[in-house]
Amino acid sequence: MKSGLVKTILEKSMAIIGGRAHTIEHVEDIVKLGYPFAEICLYDPDQVRQELKDFMDIKQSNAIYYIAHYPNEDNPTEPDILRKKYLPKMKTLIDLSKQLDIKKGTIHFWIDKRWAEPSLIHAKLEILKELVDYATAQNIIICIENLSEQYDSFQAAVNIIPDLRITLDIGHGQLLSNKNTSFGFIKHLFNKIVHVHVHDNFGGKSVKDDLHLPLGEGKVDYPKILTSLKDKGYNSTITIELNPDDMPQTKKLIERYI
Repeated sequence: MKSGLVKTILEKSMAIIGGRAHTIEHVEDIVKLGYPFAEICLYDPDQVRQELKDFMDIKQSNAIYYIAHYPNEDNPTEPDILRKKYLPKMKTLIDLSKQLDIKKGTIHFWIDKRWAEPSLIHAKLEILKELVDYATAQNIIICIENLSEQYDSFQAAVNIIPDLRITLDIGHGQLLSNKNTSFGFIKHLFNKIVHVHVHDNFGGKSVKDDLHLPLGEGKVDYPKILTSLKDKGYNSTITIELNPDDMPQTKKLIERYI
């Protein structure tokens, strides 16, 4: 077998590790670290337009590609406001993502059935389907990220919206739960997980407990969770959600288990 073909097969069987970039400077740091992709914040269309040339220049000058991280909902319990404000903004951001050749993006879209009324979830899933259909038409995969949700809150969404995928945020899985919810996602919805976020914390019940610590500095059982992903055959992207200075050591720990 030719060495090039062997290399291609191996690359397809391995997870791909990149870094979260909150600024243009972070993208440049991630380039220096040699990571193949940066997950960039595309929050405000006007700001993205201003930064578009910088993003494109870095991409064209280096062997790097982008994954999008889209904005919070702002009004997660008001479907009418989401339809009027969030949905048009997201469609604009998807159009801008296309210019950067982005193929995958993560969204926060709260649908935790433990607290959200069924009527609210139903209304939100209609909006989510329209958003996913719009992105799919532009060859962009939309991944819903777990916030407080457990796997069963996402089950109806992925059933109703076949093109919807999941970003498994392992750090978030430690919050509002006695056992990290990642295990449930991996067991029941593994085939929908196409992106992963890693960062550590000590658990807790509020936003302030989402500490984004380097791996090993909190209590998340990353050895077991990452091994579970490896055993299932996970071979897609993993974003280290830390400042660039903290990324190299965490990358080594990820590679140890996956």
